[in-house]
Amino acid sequence: MSAPHHEHHDAHEDIGYHATVKGYLTGFVLSVILTAIPFWLVMAKVLPTSATVPIILGFAAVQVIVHMVYFLHMNTKVEGGWSFLALLFTVIVVVIMLAGSIWVMYNMNTNMMPVDPQMIRNMGMS
Repeated sequence: MSAPHHEHHDAHEDIGYHATVKGYLTGFVLSVILTAIPFWLVMAKVLPTSATVPIILGFAAVQVIVHMVYFLHMNTKVEGGWSFLALLFTVIVVVIMLAGSIWVMYNMNTNMMPVDPQMIRNMGMS
């Protein structure tokens, strides 16, 4: 009889994420819930629009995180943390671009000359 073969399992070899059916089902159920609640809020007109929009944006942000964790398997351990750092860099760049664009548009709107309706009428007649 030969001795049973035991595989050597090194702790540093196991840096990747192991997908499981349970993980995918958890992600799927969370995604369905995070889609159904905002859909219901809009279709049933439960809240005024001014309250519904921020709630939907919050659900969307949570759903993005659920997709990244359960389907894209992003965490700080995968690929030595490089994929997480790339995501963090992307988020920072997007936030800077959005904030800068909003700032520029706000300042342009504030510093534009006001338009007088009488001036527009006079320009059309000449």
